[in-house]
Formats: sequence, structure tokens, C-alpha cells
Amino acid sequence: MKRNHFPRVIGALLMMVQVGCTVGPKYQRPSVPTPQSFRGAADATPAAAPSFGDQKWWDVFQDAQLQALVRTALEKNYDVRIAAAHILEAQAQVGIAKSDEYPTAGVILNGNDNRFARSKFLAPYTTSNTELGLGFQWNLDFWGKYRSATESARAQLLAEDWARQEVVNTTVSGIASAYFTLRALDLQLEISQQTLASNNDSLKLTQMLSDGGATSLLDVRQAEQSVYEASAAIPNIEKAIQQQENLIESLLGENPGGVDRGLDLTAQPHTPDIPGGLPSSLLERRPDIRESEARLMSRNAQIGVARAAYFPTLSLTGTGGFQSIALSRLFTGPAGVWTFVGSLTQPLFNSGTLKRNVQLTEAEQQEAVLSYQQTIQHAFREVSDTLIAYAKDQEFRKKQELLTAAAADASRLSDLRYRGGVSSYLEVLDSNTRHYAAKLTLAQAQLRELLDYVEIYHALGGGWQQ
Repeated sequence: MKRNHFPRVIGALLMMVQVGCTVGPKYQRPSVPTPQSFRGAADATPAAAPSFGDQKWWDVFQDAQLQALVRTALEKNYDVRIAAAHILEAQAQVGIAKSDEYPTAGVILNGNDNRFARSKFLAPYTTSNTELGLGFQWNLDFWGKYRSATESARAQLLAEDWARQEVVNTTVSGIASAYFTLRALDLQLEISQQTLASNNDSLKLTQMLSDGGATSLLDVRQAEQSVYEASAAIPNIEKAIQQQENLIESLLGENPGGVDRGLDLTAQPHTPDIPGGLPSSLLERRPDIRESEARLMSRNAQIGVARAAYFPTLSLTGTGGFQSIALSRLFTGPAGVWTFVGSLTQPLFNSGTLKRNVQLTEAEQQEAVLSYQQTIQHAFREVSDTLIAYAKDQEFRKKQELLTAAAADASRLSDLRYRGGVSSYLEVLDSNTRHYAAKLTLAQAQLRELLDYVEIYHALGGGWQQ
């Protein structure tokens, strides 16, 4: 090949690569049936209203102490940090895949010194050769094999980014749920301590009446039972509080310890009617749906990699440099040398490996399609379930408030009757037990309502927006 033809050949090959085709399928988002509105959404809230999931987490959770916990978790939580490391790994994979589209080059340095022994025909002699040059190799991506691999790696990077957003979403919701549970335990402890104090007062009164002969020793023993029952509940609640604090600290990436409190459980702001928004917008907002679609895109691109293996592989190899019989004369005289080799490889027989590999990637792509559709269906159900739970738990909490108020009044009246000598202490004990149970049930109802509030926000894809 003449020297002046070399740049023309390289230019022509570059043009061929640029106009080369990709043999993989073009990605199209699968069709998914989408409901017009979420089942369980409030009738007074129009479906087209801005979704609750679009709000920032600090607007949803307005307790200043809870906000401080969430900020710490987003900075130190190990799951969040691991997800960020996965993004760095995926970025490196993109760089590796992209590098296959370009030629590789390296420096070549060869040197040899051979001595031949004397024979009956020749006298002993020595030969030496030194070569210094630059070599390159380039596998031309005419069928889009490497471009498809890069597209797949970029989709995986996108998937890891959305996976990190899902971890952030889960972390925000997890901290909020754990914090509300802690405040509910605090409320239960307060109720138990108040009940214990009230029962102690009743015991003192009963003991005084018994000493005066106004009541029997049976009433004293019943009053003692109420004191012991109330005091026995306190250690279990204190144990649960400390374990819940340890859970929150672990979510913060910290060692076990105490947690500062903010607003009481009953003072936590939350709206009674939550706008779900358009179900179709959930596909763009929920991180797990976006992650699933990105992995589908990666699988789709892998089909192009597998199909490209059917077609010829065109490789270019070249070297250029200096050669001399002595190192001192390497850069002097007519020592310049170069070589350029092109090779074309076409698979002929491989026992069906290429065909099976294409079938494998197509099956993996179909699996990814089904996984994507299943993720969407699960998301619709999750939103509907949480909206229904929030509405029904609100109703239960309101009824429980009425029951608790009635139990409190019954306890007050039974105590007056006992003090007036109209009824026995058994009536007081029964009324107090019902009132205590009603207050604990109300605390649980208030907690469930707040946990539903958190779950709706998570189900609607809120929490990752920063």
C-alpha cells in the first residue's frame, strides 16, 4: 500500500463506522393500562389536583426534630451511601463500555542480540536488532455492537440513580414512621404513668376507708391489683422506647443512643384529605418504576449486542516506528518502518451459541417488560390500599375519641359513687380499666393514622425530591 493512500483508507473506515447501523430493536415504552383515578381517593379532591407525592418532605413532615433526623439520615445512612457507591460503579462501567468503541494504542520496544557459534562453513558472528514504535488496534463498530453495549451500560447507570432515589424515599419514610412510633410509645408511657398515679391515689383512699370500717379488705386488695397491673406495664413500654431509639439511631448510621423529641404525637400536622393526583403521573414520579424501566432499556440494548455477533468483525492493526541494527543508529538513517493490517472475521459454525444467546437476551428483555408492568400494577394497588387505610383509620380514630371520652366520664362517675358509698370498688376498677384500655387504643389509632399518612407519601413517590 502506498504511503499517501493510508489517510484515505482511515478516513473511509471512519465514515463507515459513523454511518454503520445497529441491529438491535429500538426501545419503546410498554403500554400499561392506567386507571382514571385511584380507588380510595377522597371524592372532594379532583384527580387533576397536584399530587401529595410532589411535595417536598420537609413540607410534609413539619416537626423540626423529625426534619433534623431525616437530614442526618440522608447524609449518614449506610443504605443511602451504598446506593451512591453503586452509582460510581455504574459510571465506571459506562466508561469501560464506551472505551471499546475507540482504538487502543501502546508503545512497542523490542531488542535482541543473537550470537552464532562457529561451524565448518561460517565463522562465529553476532546479530542485533532494535525496534521502537507505536502500535494500535481497532475493532470497528460497524454493526453497533459496542454502541449497544454502551447504551446498556448507560441505562444501568440510570437505573442505579433511580435505585438511589428509591433508597432515599424509603429512608425518609422509614425515619418518619420510626419517629411517630417512638412518640406513640412516649404517649403510652405517659398514659400508664398517669394511670398508676391515679390508682395509687385510689389505693390510699380505699385503705383509709378500710381502716375506718367504711369498706372491706377486699376493696383494698382490688385497689392493689390495679396499682400492680399499671406498674407492670411500664417496664415493657420503657423497653420498647429504648429499642425504638436504637432503631432510629441505626437508620441515622449512628451507634445506639437516645433520640431528641419534638412535637407530641397528637400535635403532628397532617391533612385529612390527601390528593393522589393522576395515576399516569405516578409512572414518572415513583423511583422504583423508573428504575424498572431503566433496567428494561438496558436489557433491550443487550439484544443489539447479541445480534451483532452474527455479522462480520472488522479489525484494524497497525504499527509504526524505527528499526536499526544498533541502538545508537535507531533515529538516524532510513530506519522508519510501519505496517497496517485489516482483518475480517465471519462466524460460520458455533453449535448454535449465537442463536441461543440472542434468544437468551430476548427472553431477559421480556422478563424485564413483565417486571416493569408488575411494578406499576403493584404501585397502583399500594396507593389505593394506603388511601383506603388512611380514610378508614381516620373514621376509627374519631369513633375511638368518642369512646374514650365516654369511658373517662364513666370512670369519673363510678369514683363519685364509690366515694358516696353507693357502689363497690369493683365498679371503680372496671371503669378505670376500660378507660385505660380506651386511651391506649386511641393512642394506637392516632399512630396508625400517621403511619398511613407516611405510607401514602411513600406510595405516591414522594420523599426523594431534594
